[in-house]
Amino acid sequence: MGKFKIKPASFFVNLTLIIFSITCIFPIIWLFYSSVKTTREFAQSVIGLPRNPTLEHYINVFATGRIPGYIINTSRNTVIAVAAIIFFGFVIGYLLARIKFRGRHFVYVLFVMGMLMPIHAIVVPTYILYLNFGLVNRWFTLLFPYIAFGLPISVFLAESYIRSLPTELEEAAAIDGSSFLRTMFTIMMPLATPVMITVGIIQFFATWNEFFFALILLNDESLFTIPVGLSRMRGGQFTANYPRLMASMIISISIPMVLYFIFSKRIIQGMVAGAVKG
Repeated sequence: MGKFKIKPASFFVNLTLIIFSITCIFPIIWLFYSSVKTTREFAQSVIGLPRNPTLEHYINVFATGRIPGYIINTSRNTVIAVAAIIFFGFVIGYLLARIKFRGRHFVYVLFVMGMLMPIHAIVVPTYILYLNFGLVNRWFTLLFPYIAFGLPISVFLAESYIRSLPTELEEAAAIDGSSFLRTMFTIMMPLATPVMITVGIIQFFATWNEFFFALILLNDESLFTIPVGLSRMRGGQFTANYPRLMASMIISISIPMVLYFIFSKRIIQGMVAGAVKG
């Protein structure tokens, strides 16, 4: 029976990956057990484990806090924005990949340039535009910037993926009498599912965690999203109730985590397929 040998290179690579994994996992573990500590225990030891775990902070969040409303607002914005980004991203990407028309290259370049546009560069004109049109503090206020900034990457990935698919599929469908719209939505759209899943993943987390537009364009607390709401949570004028804040964070990240664990297999398949085809 041969001796088991570990190569030094493999050992250090695995050790590095383990350390990085711990640095990613530990903050979530610390966030959870800190949320069940009393305020005094947290003040005495930030890292220490709770001696008397309590759920009072979770109860207070739902009883007196605004977190449930923040979750509803964030979920509504995310669902509508991601659905619109996926749909319009596929349609525009398909048209750019399959239809030859004058100005096609210019339109494609505009969408690609949209990925390079820094959000901070257009904050002032965006706010002035919203203010003049009376679009500030509406339930749909954030949908426009979310969709506008999500479309470039969606169009880019969809166009690249569809271009890699053989045109013989559409030609065969046309011979069988399929219309253009039917071919696009019943044949090509299902084939583009992997890249659309990739787009959905990227835009879901981008929209769920978006902070800047929500901070600038919303002043009504009833319309706040989770990131803005958490940034304004304090226990007093000069102090913050950190365990309660951490309980709110756990509640806010629980939805993305649950969705990820439920659809983890499909998510990985979509990202891998999208990367290979793209």
